[in-house]
Amino acid sequence: MTNATSPAVSLSISDVERDIGVAKETLRVWERRYGFPRPQRDANGERIYPPDQVHRLSLVKRLLDQGYRPGKIMALGADELVELGARPTSAAPVRGLDDPEIRACLDLLNAHKLAELRQRLSQSMLLMGLQRCVLELIAPLTSAVGEAWARGDLAVFEEHLYSEILQSVMRAAIVAATPQSAHESASPRVLLTTVPQERHGLGLLMAEALLALEGAHCVSLGVQTPLGDIVEAARTQRADIVALSFSGVTSPRAAVDNVNELRSRLGDDAEVWSGGAGVEMARRHLAPGTVLDLAAIPGALARWRSQHRALAA
Repeated sequence: MTNATSPAVSLSISDVERDIGVAKETLRVWERRYGFPRPQRDANGERIYPPDQVHRLSLVKRLLDQGYRPGKIMALGADELVELGARPTSAAPVRGLDDPEIRACLDLLNAHKLAELRQRLSQSMLLMGLQRCVLELIAPLTSAVGEAWARGDLAVFEEHLYSEILQSVMRAAIVAATPQSAHESASPRVLLTTVPQERHGLGLLMAEALLALEGAHCVSLGVQTPLGDIVEAARTQRADIVALSFSGVTSPRAAVDNVNELRSRLGDDAEVWSGGAGVEMARRHLAPGTVLDLAAIPGALARWRSQHRALAA
């Protein structure tokens, strides 16, 4: 497999904005202020970004999402950015590349042994149970896949293959493990989605698995739902909770803005819960209980039920 985070051809500024998640105006500001990126020009005088700069920009974006300031990292080369990103943080998963099961799954993905990867994940679900598998294998494995992409060890299409395999395996496991969760009387009623800027849905799927296992009634809208549609769906579905997932693609500021806007529009009709790397760094800017990691979901549901039993008494 080739080292292929970046494409083999140069990208336009629109392509970089779409693939990396950095706005065009931000790219121009960085160019003026920090001297990076240094785009070339095509025959029409438009900016184009060589593959090595696209790769470096993807590393910069990931570090910014972890809370680093642009002025501290823009002068670093790709190897230095990778090294900085590999340093442990408080949000780092317990299991990593040294875990034999995660290493085995990554090796299968690298070798494009997709049927074997699918079978291994399915067997892990059966052996570990859905909850343990999500918390102890799927979550850290998904983080490891994202980190491998950032280092250039995985191509974009390989990350997409992993996502498709995991979604199919988890959907089947959710249906098999939690038939009772589909009952209309189950509570709370949870609406799951992502905001328009967030196109990644694996975190959402992991949250849905844990919510369903705890007996919640889950309705998923998929990814990139406009806020107005989320509000309308929440009211139509009589949602008690709206659950949002933010990957590292979404900046902490954008995550906070979206959560606060949604809370304002929903009022007392539904709570807003959120999780993922994009919102974790902004936890202190949001109301207590708004930001949850996966392991906190069972406890949060128990508190919700306790509070609503008390209100109903």
